[in-house]
Amino acid sequence: MKLLWAPWRHEYVKKAVREEGCFFCVLAGKEEGLDSLILAKGKYCFTVMNKYPYNPGHLLIAPYKHTDSIDELDPQTWEEIRMMLIKCIKSLNSTLRPDGFNIGINVGRAAGAGVIGHIHLHVVPRWNGDTNFMPILADTKVISASIASIYKLLSGKMRGKR
Repeated sequence: MKLLWAPWRHEYVKKAVREEGCFFCVLAGKEEGLDSLILAKGKYCFTVMNKYPYNPGHLLIAPYKHTDSIDELDPQTWEEIRMMLIKCIKSLNSTLRPDGFNIGINVGRAAGAGVIGHIHLHVVPRWNGDTNFMPILADTKVISASIASIYKLLSGKMRGKR
């Protein structure tokens, strides 16, 4: 079995547990831009770059509605999440050219959710051979590009420019 191991995320999870409030709800009130890492905003959801990515280009799609239950989201929200997902995939394919994707929702802490209380969809680009010896032997994950440079690549695509 291959593992996509991200030990550096532990700092994020510890921080998320200590902070009060929901960072998705805070982000929902911010504008698109490098400071917020928000790539696109819709009527019902938005896309933000993961500040602690499993891989370069790791995106999160979150509804504006604060809920931990997928059955509390209405059909319009799900449709916009679906359309935002398609936009993310197209943008990532044309810029970073991954070999595949992991796409999913972790519901509850037991399922691996780092943010409890606000449903969100992970879009994780994957490349053949993207798991290697570095995390195991050196406790180091190699991220080949900065979040800022990836944001610049994706922001134009997500907003329909270029």
